[in-house]
Amino acid sequence: MEDEILRLKSEAHVALADLGKDDLEPFRVKYLGRKGLFTSMMRQLGQASAEDRPRLGKLANDIKQELAQAFAAKQDALGGGQQGVSAVPSLDLTLTGRSEPCGRPHPVTQVMEEVCGIFEGLGFTVAEGPDVETDFYNFEALNIPPHHPARDMHDTFYVSDSLLLRTHTSPMQIRTMTEQEPPLRMIAPGKVYRCDSDITHTPMFHQVEGFLVDRKVSFADLKGVLSVFIAKMFDADTAIRFRPSFFPFTEPSAEVDIGCVICAGKGCRVCKQTGWLEILGAGMIDPAVFAKIGYDPDQYSGFAFGLGIERIAMLKYGITDIRLYYENDLRFLSQF
Repeated sequence: MEDEILRLKSEAHVALADLGKDDLEPFRVKYLGRKGLFTSMMRQLGQASAEDRPRLGKLANDIKQELAQAFAAKQDALGGGQQGVSAVPSLDLTLTGRSEPCGRPHPVTQVMEEVCGIFEGLGFTVAEGPDVETDFYNFEALNIPPHHPARDMHDTFYVSDSLLLRTHTSPMQIRTMTEQEPPLRMIAPGKVYRCDSDITHTPMFHQVEGFLVDRKVSFADLKGVLSVFIAKMFDADTAIRFRPSFFPFTEPSAEVDIGCVICAGKGCRVCKQTGWLEILGAGMIDPAVFAKIGYDPDQYSGFAFGLGIERIAMLKYGITDIRLYYENDLRFLSQF
């Protein structure tokens, strides 16, 4: 085996001495290529004895490197460096570096941070609570006792008779009021869960509950706060309207609509030709809720509101299918 390696070395050097410019590439392929003679020789080293194999492997590898350097020198001497393919690739320092794609916040996260930032600018603090709630905080303390028809609106995931995945972040309103005295001004962002799934609903989505409690709080205060929020979230000229509605924990209650951001209020498929889009629910906190946690409804009043982050993001970005948020398609997510 050693004699064969040395014979191949001698043969290659003789051939290299007589090379012309047109012979560079055939020589490289024959002796130095991936299927060349030296590569084939090194693959046969496995047939050598265990004690000879390291020595023969080093010998073959040294000869191949020596021949590669001689070939590169011959190539430069013949001026074939640009046309031929060098056995030892050169490094071009002028090439642009390879950059890795950078990640970015999910569009739902971006809108959640923007919503929280607006309300923090209005003096609201942020509170977070558990995803698994008790029936008391999620329903009873919010004036939704057992067998109340409003429970059907929530399509709840129950863990047990008294534990459930929260259907809204409103339980933080009760948790905060049972631990602190007014005045209170707080928002509660987080995940919520309901048994619902289609192009506009998902079993898990994100919500921001907000509430303010103090003396002499009125519906006008609620309208003022939400008007500022909508102007900052969408546009200062965005049309707003409040429609009477019903929520068990607020009285009076209202749905808040904005002028359709798709058709500018002219009427389209998205707004069902009405020119309006619903974005959140709100109202004055029901005195029955204050009674549950020990506040005097004759001394204090307050308002509460809740909005879905995915809904706001769909309107802000013109997205028509909520399921796109959770399919992890980078072609979609990288647009935001």
